[in-house]
Amino acid sequence: MAGFRVLHPRGPGARGVFVAAALLASALLMGSCGDDGTSPPLNVERPRFDGEAAQALIERQVAFGPRVPGREGHAAQLAWMAARLDSLADEVELQTFQYAHSMVDTVLDLTNVVARFRPEFPRRILFLAHWDTRPFSDQAETFEERLLPVPGANDGGSGTAVLLQLAAHLAQAGLPEGRGVDLLLTDGEDFGPTLDDMLLGARHFAERADPVWEFAVLLDLVGDATPSFPIERFSLQFAPDEVATIWAVAADLGYGDAFPTDGGRFIQDDHIPLNEAGIPTVNIIDFDYGPDNGLWHTPDDTPDKTRASTLRMVGEVVLELVYGDAAW
Repeated sequence: MAGFRVLHPRGPGARGVFVAAALLASALLMGSCGDDGTSPPLNVERPRFDGEAAQALIERQVAFGPRVPGREGHAAQLAWMAARLDSLADEVELQTFQYAHSMVDTVLDLTNVVARFRPEFPRRILFLAHWDTRPFSDQAETFEERLLPVPGANDGGSGTAVLLQLAAHLAQAGLPEGRGVDLLLTDGEDFGPTLDDMLLGARHFAERADPVWEFAVLLDLVGDATPSFPIERFSLQFAPDEVATIWAVAADLGYGDAFPTDGGRFIQDDHIPLNEAGIPTVNIIDFDYGPDNGLWHTPDDTPDKTRASTLRMVGEVVLELVYGDAAW
């Protein structure tokens, strides 16, 4: 059964008063309206992404323990994320739903978290990442290790950390007039063991969403110490113009070496259900986590393997998509 709960309509009262005062001051400084009688656009400077703060958010997530549906760490992180976003975003929606596993007799209680900034504006970009972690380390070397849940510092934690830190920057800096941003944290992406029982939150979201966004960007495995984000091939197939924009933005920021235009592969990920629903979605993903991808889906996916510098780089690309003109 699906459920929807909005935590607040326009942010906490104190923040609403502060924003209203700031807008009034800006209007007095810039003039109450433009020559044509419309309100002038706000001159909002792009903030710099705080990679150290994002790294701390990875560490905080891992400290909850495995964020596997049904476990204590999963419930603790959900409560923490919801409270954090409720203090930052204009609207926060919890999309609760249940999923009957196809292979075992169990029903998962899952929750997507959606945070909206400037929901009144029709022109919008969606950023998403999964916040859950895999219940077993199927790529580990030993049988005993394969039974352990993945800590999920990079796989789950890094994309979530970038979006939570992005929320902090958006709340502090504001958005240029006419632009809206939504953040989607999906649940049940990595449950498995097979693809039939993965991408659950993205599927739930895509089945119910109106395709109102200019495009969407998925962040997955974006914290590796040696980052490389070649163009994912499904992204190129479904959203070629958006891919070109994002990789050009990365190159303009000086990150071209980490965003190569060749060497990518096709990968099934949360962007597939969104693309199939008519939302052009690009996956920014590192295909090789550690040497020979040796850290992926193992107990070694821990915060010491992620880097603030990588999170800062990805965050800067995201911020430029929001505040620059290339994507709009």
